[in-house]
Amino acid sequence: MKAARPIVRTSAGSILVGKMPRGCRLCVRGAKLVLFVTGICKQGCFYCPISEKRRGVDVTYANERHVRNTREIAEEATLMDALGTGITGGDPLVRFGRTTSYIKFLKKKFGSRHHIHMYCCASLSTKKLLELKQAGLDEIRFHLWSAEPVRLALEAGIRAGLELPAIPSNRRRYIDLLKKLDQLPGAFVNLNELEFSDTNLKEFKKRKFKIKSETSMAVKGSEELAFEILRWAASNTDLDVHYCPSSLKDSVQLRNRLKRRAANVAKPYEQITEDGLLFKGVITGVSQKELAPLRKRLIIRYKINPEFVGLDKEKGRIELHWRLAEKLAKAEPKLKFALVEEYPTCDRLETTVIPLPANV
Repeated sequence: MKAARPIVRTSAGSILVGKMPRGCRLCVRGAKLVLFVTGICKQGCFYCPISEKRRGVDVTYANERHVRNTREIAEEATLMDALGTGITGGDPLVRFGRTTSYIKFLKKKFGSRHHIHMYCCASLSTKKLLELKQAGLDEIRFHLWSAEPVRLALEAGIRAGLELPAIPSNRRRYIDLLKKLDQLPGAFVNLNELEFSDTNLKEFKKRKFKIKSETSMAVKGSEELAFEILRWAASNTDLDVHYCPSSLKDSVQLRNRLKRRAANVAKPYEQITEDGLLFKGVITGVSQKELAPLRKRLIIRYKINPEFVGLDKEKGRIELHWRLAEKLAKAEPKLKFALVEEYPTCDRLETTVIPLPANV
């Protein structure tokens, strides 16, 4: 038995033996553009969490934005100051030409230091691996129960490993796989906490999986298995093994990505919250033709800096700083005011709407 290596809890809350792959390090910082190439995949994994909106549909998203060309992809990457891109799906290999063209574009647009990793659900020939390497792919993660695709990728000069969910009661299968991977210098393993979603709920119930707790959609027993695998790997292999809990995605990775985008898109009257959301006041219930005149009237009457009052024609409202909204709600009782918290993303999903009464 080898001397046991340390098992470390990272600042992001994940658990690590060895070194964390660069793709993961940038992802934790929220510095990776998430490029969803296509929703098509031929594998049909029972645990797949992809939404009905994207599953089986040949669409491309850059973060939350439905994109149609490389210009829009570049815009989204720029708005979040992306230091790299994570290519996912579906299975990007189903649209191999599209995927390689995106990799080439991103490297040309943002430079060789723009780190690109890709998730895929099928093996690749040496020819295609070399094409990906030439295009600029830095790292590849296979959703497969085999070490062979990793071996071929490493031989092609691409950092490679397996990324799998930690499925309870499968300890022996993981250990057998890690033994084979340990013979491949440079290979790594990422284990993800298994999670319930609308699209895998039926399959999970069939397998009698239980929810971890009232505050988590993770599967009970998934994290425990991951810890077992990490302990075994620490004492029996030289592999880099990283466990990513479900909480990291929302509480760390997504929050950090939102903060990066919010810093670039926030208007003078929008306050960035600790979670990277945008907080502001709004005036609603005004017709499109009355929006501009009302804005002008408020600016003149209350001597407001025009930068702190904006028009949102798409949502049909006036936007302003939340403190200003609270003050004007008292002075303008006939207008409908509210405080709004929304994502700084393309879809600007609202998470909170608090009506302001006239006597706030």
